[in-house]
Formats: sequence, structure tokens, C-alpha cells
Amino acid sequence: MDLIQQLKDVENADLWIDENFKKKLLKVNDETAFERPIANLHSVAELISHLTEWRKEVLSRLQGNPRGLEMSDAANWRSNEELKEMGWENLLNGFYTSQQQLISFLAEKDDSYLYSPYPYADASFPHNYQYLATGLIHHDFYHLGQIGITIKFLTNGTT
Repeated sequence: MDLIQQLKDVENADLWIDENFKKKLLKVNDETAFERPIANLHSVAELISHLTEWRKEVLSRLQGNPRGLEMSDAANWRSNEELKEMGWENLLNGFYTSQQQLISFLAEKDDSYLYSPYPYADASFPHNYQYLATGLIHHDFYHLGQIGITIKFLTNGTT
């Protein structure tokens, strides 16, 4: 399944954009993970938490569950204070675990599954499972870029 390969690639492949999560996140440590180099710029920890929550949400939807996480939910963007209590290592482990759970779930499906309609679709969300998985990959790439910008500011442009 091509979507599985794309999920794996954004995590740790040698992509033509020359970036992936493993490569970027190696530049972050327990201290820098929670720093906001500019007041309105998310920390790397905030971005990783956000990505993890949406991966869990998309997996739930792929399993046929109704929408759970909403944009206004506190879990969508947790505070740095809350995330510090969780710890950087736990955030990273949750991030990579959510990735593996998605891949494992999709590996049990065939392409026809992806074209099945999401059962809780309505006029505001008339999509199939492929749309959900593809959207998640787009979401990952978008925030990978934000992580890169945050790291660039944290290192004063030396990265």
C-alpha cells in the first residue's frame, strides 16, 4: 500500500526534500524541545504532541469510529507546561508509537478498504478512508516544516 510507504518515508527516509522526522528530531533535546524561540511559534514538543493527537484521531476514524478530536479541544494544542510534565522522551515515544499503530492497521487492509466511505461522513465531511490517511500525511509534512523553522530559530540559523 503506497500510503504505508509514505508514512514510513516521512518518518525516516532519504526524501528529495532532504528532511524527515528522525533527522529533524535528532537536533532537539530535553531542553530545546519545549522552547518557543518566538512568542507565537510553537515549540517542537507542542508540534509533536499535536501530530500525535491527530494520528490517534485518524487511526480511530480509520477504525470506523465517529469524529472525536476537534480543533477546539485542549488536547489539540497542549501547553508546554503540561508537556514538560509528560517529558520529551515520552512525547517522542508516543509519536513513534502512533506512527507504528497506523502502519500496522493499514497493513491489514487492502486498497479497496481505502475507497470505502467514512461511515460518519456528512455534508461537511463526505470523505473516504484514503482521504483521511492522505490528509494525515499532508498534515505531517506541513508540521515537519514548522519543526524545521522552530529548530532554525533555536539554533540562530545554523541548522
